[in-house]
Amino acid sequence: MNGPHDMGGFTGFGPVVAEKNEPFFHEDWERRAFAVNLAMGMTGSWNIDTARHARERLDPELYWRSSYYEMRHYALLDQLYALGLATPEEEKTGRMQLPPLNVKRVARAAEIPAILKRGGPAERSSSTTPRFAAGDKVRTRNINPEGHTRLPRYARRRVGEIVMVHGCHVFPDSSAHGKGDDPHWLYAVKFTARELWGKDTADSVCVDLWEPYLDAA
Repeated sequence: MNGPHDMGGFTGFGPVVAEKNEPFFHEDWERRAFAVNLAMGMTGSWNIDTARHARERLDPELYWRSSYYEMRHYALLDQLYALGLATPEEEKTGRMQLPPLNVKRVARAAEIPAILKRGGPAERSSSTTPRFAAGDKVRTRNINPEGHTRLPRYARRRVGEIVMVHGCHVFPDSSAHGKGDDPHWLYAVKFTARELWGKDTADSVCVDLWEPYLDAA
């Protein structure tokens, strides 16, 4: 999806300025917003790829003027509304107006450390063999899907080198749209700065890319 989130290589947004000793949260509301996002994710109402796609679909003006936690908050509201887990009026008033819907899981406080430690492993078994190996040259495809993808615009139709085979993993392009895990082989692909940006420097960028994004160069 070519959305406001895919800003790599775009000009006009100014430099990325790293804040020295930046705290995890600048304000108390950010901590609470993040906790609500995690708690809702643990209900099993959606997966990580669905959540990412919800953020991508935010109105560009809203996305660009929002901080990190604001952006996540607005996307979460859209997901809650779409599933009938909350209404705009309930969000506005802070009071429940409709009976709550059942969810797959409610994570209790005592369970949180174990859940976070376990994470959400995305590696899957496969009866296929990887098409590429470390050292192979590949060219990324020039795709412009309407749905979710993890192939950024700046790395499309570019030649890179496989530096690692990560294994077979959930394919986000399918997972984000309720089409199951649809596992594919995942690779770390290294691109030179010259290939990506036309810059004659020794810099390079590694991007984790799934096999359907790649062709032999």
